[in-house]
Amino acid sequence: MGAEFQLVVDCADADLMARFWGGALGYVVAPAPEGFASWKDFYRRLGVPEEELGDGVDRISDPEGRGPDIWFHVVPEGKVVKNRWHLDIRASGEWSDPIEARIQRVDAEAARLAELGATITGAFEEGLDHYAVGMKDPEGNEFDIN
Repeated sequence: MGAEFQLVVDCADADLMARFWGGALGYVVAPAPEGFASWKDFYRRLGVPEEELGDGVDRISDPEGRGPDIWFHVVPEGKVVKNRWHLDIRASGEWSDPIEARIQRVDAEAARLAELGATITGAFEEGLDHYAVGMKDPEGNEFDIN
């Protein structure tokens, strides 16, 4: 069995990012640990500096428990360079489906995420009938829909 992990995303606005990525991934606001009124209270107990806590929702989780929790960690510095890695959100369906149907599903998901606040940076086709749309989240982090 693989290791259990959470994903930590540095950001300026934890609430904005949690709401965007929650909508993008079908995640929900994660409940605070038992014995704590909020995640903010939990992080304070751990000694996380107040300026890194955000001001609202900052942790989301997969309601089915399959994917990792995601914590949006407030940092003072902004994003200045291209991501060293990124998420690929699979929306195209089965590889055996006709490419036209897969393109339609990818484009529909890209449009949905644009309505949530993402920016479309371009569409690209690669060999083996692969199609993807490049996007940026509300804080400029790159990701793909394929």
